[in-house]
Amino acid sequence: MRLGVPDRVPVMCQLALGHYFLHSGLPALDIWHSSEAFGRALITLQQRYGFDGILVNLPGRDPRWRAYVERIESQGDRQIIHWANGLQTVAPADDNPHVIHTDGRRNFPSLADIDPQRLFYVEPHDLTGIDYPYRWGFAVEPAPPGPGFFPPWHFDTIRYVVDRVGDEVSVHSEVFSPFSQAMELLDFMPALLALKKQPDKVKACLRALTEGTIALAVGQLEAGAHAVLISSAFAGAGFLSRRHYSEFVLPYEAAVVAGIKRRFQVPVYTHTCGRIGDRLDLMEQTGTDGIDTLDPPPLGTVDLAQAKAQTAGRLFLKGNLDPVNTLLKGHPNDVLAAARERLKIAAPGGGYILSTACSVPPHTPPANVAVLREAAERFSRYPL
Repeated sequence: MRLGVPDRVPVMCQLALGHYFLHSGLPALDIWHSSEAFGRALITLQQRYGFDGILVNLPGRDPRWRAYVERIESQGDRQIIHWANGLQTVAPADDNPHVIHTDGRRNFPSLADIDPQRLFYVEPHDLTGIDYPYRWGFAVEPAPPGPGFFPPWHFDTIRYVVDRVGDEVSVHSEVFSPFSQAMELLDFMPALLALKKQPDKVKACLRALTEGTIALAVGQLEAGAHAVLISSAFAGAGFLSRRHYSEFVLPYEAAVVAGIKRRFQVPVYTHTCGRIGDRLDLMEQTGTDGIDTLDPPPLGTVDLAQAKAQTAGRLFLKGNLDPVNTLLKGHPNDVLAAARERLKIAAPGGGYILSTACSVPPHTPPANVAVLREAAERFSRYPL
């Protein structure tokens, strides 16, 4: 990513959190709620699969989290945490937990309730869910926008991973794009309707969230991360037209990239799922260094050869292996053949990371994931 053509194509997949729950050998509740446990899970599976990088895609956690637990009950294949403040966390064995009120409600403020000046960053994976004004975990008072917004333990998982394997693998952090944060804060349908009904207020919110996103990325890099992934999952054609992408995504992601680059000269790249074949040019205009997922049909619309030609060495590319039909449902020989085809297309000249298009599904056989490193070793040694 930084040094041009390596000795072989790097291998690095984002694993669904449910995959860590099922395959790391650590308790799922600990992985979700503990910085150290998640760090251990990240390293365990990175070493098992021979990945050249780790994506730290949960924030650090309040080390006192157990003090807020009233009780934990099991219901079939899921666990429910009853918190002292009356909230509940419903935690499936193989998927992300969700925080709800006892009556099943989740916190979604309306746009009318929001003052953009009180926005800074929205963390969808906080222990107690999304709140407005934003509070971290079990804090009583909202976090004031600006310096000091992020609690000191927010960067603990990055520090844990960097301290242990940072000299051996590339450690990447994750921030949510301003548009993704707005979608998570308002819920998807109200957020999309607001683009039409109240575009100016939406843009004011996006500007405020841009500042917080930059601050978070800078903090992650100060904690030792080597690269930053901007998670922009809701910016594909399944959600937005090119016009709306240009209006509500591009300028704010461009500002995030520029803000990070003012402080750190590191790779900054973009994760957008689904149908993005019609907007690779717009994504490049954000100033991003690379594009992640590149979902192939039927999951998305990206032809890897066309994407390689279109970006012409200006961006690195990561992904394009079908995580469902190939990794989850296929045989190791199917994975090997699909990986070899991607390497044949994208490896020449460098600038490619072998990866599934989006996250490796929870129930993917570990043997299928391990094949990717084998493919890279066998079929992508430079010079090709």
